[in-house]
Amino acid sequence: MLAKLDKGLLLALIFLMGLGLVQVYSSSYVYAGEKFGDALHFFYRQLTFAGLGLAVVFITSHLPWKLFEKYGVLIWCASFLGIVLTFVPSLTIEAGGAARWIKMPMGFRFEPSELFKVTWPLFLATILFNQFKILGRWKWPILVSLVLTAFILLLKQPDFGTVVICTLSLITILFCFGIKWRYIISGIIVTIPVAALLILSSPYRYKRIIAFIDPWSDPSQKGFQIIQSLLGYYSGGLFGNGLGQGQSKLFFLPEAHTDFTLAVLGEEIGFLGFAVVFLVYGFMAFRGIQISFRADSGFKQLVALGVTVIFAFSVFINAGVTLGMLPTKGLALPFLSYGGSSLVCSCFMIGLLLNIEKQMKVPVFKRTRYR
Repeated sequence: MLAKLDKGLLLALIFLMGLGLVQVYSSSYVYAGEKFGDALHFFYRQLTFAGLGLAVVFITSHLPWKLFEKYGVLIWCASFLGIVLTFVPSLTIEAGGAARWIKMPMGFRFEPSELFKVTWPLFLATILFNQFKILGRWKWPILVSLVLTAFILLLKQPDFGTVVICTLSLITILFCFGIKWRYIISGIIVTIPVAALLILSSPYRYKRIIAFIDPWSDPSQKGFQIIQSLLGYYSGGLFGNGLGQGQSKLFFLPEAHTDFTLAVLGEEIGFLGFAVVFLVYGFMAFRGIQISFRADSGFKQLVALGVTVIFAFSVFINAGVTLGMLPTKGLALPFLSYGGSSLVCSCFMIGLLLNIEKQMKVPVFKRTRYR
């Protein structure tokens, strides 16, 4: 059954997941040893998530596609319900000033916004290609209200990053599917002042913008994280200090095994290793675009393009933050950051791409080879 799947995409996935396990161990063993008395605490949990993620890839890539067309929107609705549940005090878990997680059995937790993000293309495809005729003339008011409610709840958590990624992916998808320019420009004109208002009305977001412009204006507080991240990259140089030899993870760099794990990786494998990792990310994004362009239905094309764009934006924003090119934002790096929700949901995205690709009469890699 695996023989029918895109081998290039599978190999890239396995490479990143393997590197992610090494990276989680390298960046967390000191912190885990101090906090939990077990240096392998985060590694064992990530290993469990990796096994679950591979199972999700296998199942998602082999399910009949008609199930996604018929029930994919229900998965998005389930993630919407999960976001609502994060506001139930007895169920939510707060960390870093945000309440984004739901309590799960055995001490695990789940972040519904990750599922919301990766099923967003399924929701959009259902809107555009399955017309929700049952809603009649109330279709658009109901759907727009539902999306706006979800975005407002995400901002209340707060999770500004998911809203940004979903908005950017929506604009990209509509542009690629030929929406008229006046609608795109109108949307951008409305979005920019709303984003500015959200930033200016929130003290912590405003401080992050100031720290982004000049991190040395507050080097011990808001600018501390980005300064330590840049020092990690600088220390790594061209070839890096070697896996496990980085110093920034020794309680200098906050969130070293989650949002800022890329800075630790850059310190340990250097610019050349960093470039190799991003070539793999780029290959996966390129393959996703190929699959989208060659899919045999508009629904599949939109889903493939959507998950690819979300994947690419997630990588770009995380890298931009750790390199000081974007304001600090808590956003996991697909496959490399610690976190079960992010890893499993990223695997779900790849599973969707593999499912679409294997149904083509001529696989993408064969078409690319001979043309």
